[in-house]
Amino acid sequence: MGDLYLVAGLGNPGREYENTRHNVGFMCADALAQAHGLAFDPKKRSKARVATGHIAGQRVVIAKPQTFMNLSGSAVQGLAAFYKILPERILVIYDDLDLPAGMLRIRPKGGSGGHKGMTDIIRRLGTQDFPRIRFGIGRPPGRMDPAAYVLRPFDRDELPQVQDSIERVVGAVETWLREGIDTAMNRYNGAGDDAAPSSDQPAQPATPDSLS
Repeated sequence: MGDLYLVAGLGNPGREYENTRHNVGFMCADALAQAHGLAFDPKKRSKARVATGHIAGQRVVIAKPQTFMNLSGSAVQGLAAFYKILPERILVIYDDLDLPAGMLRIRPKGGSGGHKGMTDIIRRLGTQDFPRIRFGIGRPPGRMDPAAYVLRPFDRDELPQVQDSIERVVGAVETWLREGIDTAMNRYNGAGDDAAPSSDQPAQPATPDSLS
């Protein structure tokens, strides 16, 4: 099974977290699965809901950890061990307070930037050398507690940019699988106006089914 790729979108399970900023990783995972006709198994594997199939000619596992955000590493490490997936074939999609809503930053490796889900994944995998897509959710207004802000839904005026960026994440994942992380970075880093269209089939954002 060592030729598989793992794409993990981070979020929190439960209806109360649906459509919130912290769950944008789940939104992207849902959109990626929908774009390729894949369905998430209702039964958990390694503390995650997974959808498996082929994307851009590669065998892929799409995962939504069900551990709650701060313990995401348990699911990601468990899936990596079960499917025998090397870190360089694991791509994690997660929210970032330090980027404007809808801005993407794709990197081949790096630290957690203070994101607790990523901190746990790095700790569990024992390395930070795996690709990731940071999805901007913007800074909290005024003196709002960031912990409360990430559990709020996107504002109405942010939604068009966010939906466009979810589609671009789908294209970025396809490009990573087909052409590598450097090409994905060059094509999709930044805001929507900066990115060139890609993809081996058109992506349609899915309605998210969990957030945290």
